[in-house]
Amino acid sequence: MKRFALIGAAGYIAPRHMRAIKDTGSELACAYDINDSVGIIDSLSPQSEFFTEFERFYDHAWRLKRDLATALDIVSICSPNYLHHAHINAGLRLGCDVICEKPLVPSTAMLDDLLLTEKETGRRLYNILQLRHHQAIIDLKQQVEAGKQDHKHDVELTYITSRGKWYMESWKGDPRKSFGVATNIGVHFYDMLHFIFGKLQRNVVHYVNEFKAAGYLEYENARVRWFLSIDANDLPDSVKGKKPTYRSITCDGAEIEFSDGFSDLHTVSYQAILDGKGYGIEDARHCVETVETIRSLAPSRAQDGEGHPFLARLLG
Repeated sequence: MKRFALIGAAGYIAPRHMRAIKDTGSELACAYDINDSVGIIDSLSPQSEFFTEFERFYDHAWRLKRDLATALDIVSICSPNYLHHAHINAGLRLGCDVICEKPLVPSTAMLDDLLLTEKETGRRLYNILQLRHHQAIIDLKQQVEAGKQDHKHDVELTYITSRGKWYMESWKGDPRKSFGVATNIGVHFYDMLHFIFGKLQRNVVHYVNEFKAAGYLEYENARVRWFLSIDANDLPDSVKGKKPTYRSITCDGAEIEFSDGFSDLHTVSYQAILDGKGYGIEDARHCVETVETIRSLAPSRAQDGEGHPFLARLLG
């Protein structure tokens, strides 16, 4: 049984990590968050210690190291994006392996720094790339790899997840902390596209503001038009008033249905890590490079066939 610590226990995604820790037969020994809205712990790991000050959390974790019976094995990180780098380093330096939510870090320079920390500590960092474990994605990857065609697949990615006014008041609405919409809600889709269609060959941004972004990605085996948004006004008429989220991926005109099967992917990811099959720094490098480039690009006019259908109404 592995002993875990959790950093960012009050975050949206933290309960999935707590559930994964429990469902893999492990123990959440201690948790930390600056906010104390963590009542979910009672139903999953009521014996866990909890701290609202990082210094007290770190001191407690360090003292646990003195006894093999209490020492932590793994630190899980669900904190805001801009804190990942510091929290990952802290976990590795505690002598623990680390599991971190995406985006792992905002830049490849930070990835290289974490490689040094891995080398210095002898511990490993793993990224949660849960879509790689989704059966529909695995099936599509196998179809693409088995197919023999003389043209690239035409892919259209649309993801609209409505967010209220709270979003822009939170750290997620601050690009210095979330690194913007494309990074915050899109990074796992970019990883999925790379996982299925190979290396990225071209990266173009057509539109970007604090609420939405659109662009074009060309991979070894696909041409991808993408659109991401947190604005409910972008929802298709068929969805408005019925659901707050619209997720669609088509490949050569055929819809890829993967709306279901998300509920236990964190547990699957944790089990893979515990089995020695987790995704590490180099696995995350491609999607980190992709979002880092997207943030650096100035929007340009879409060439024929490269603009997402929603782009036209944004540009008027």
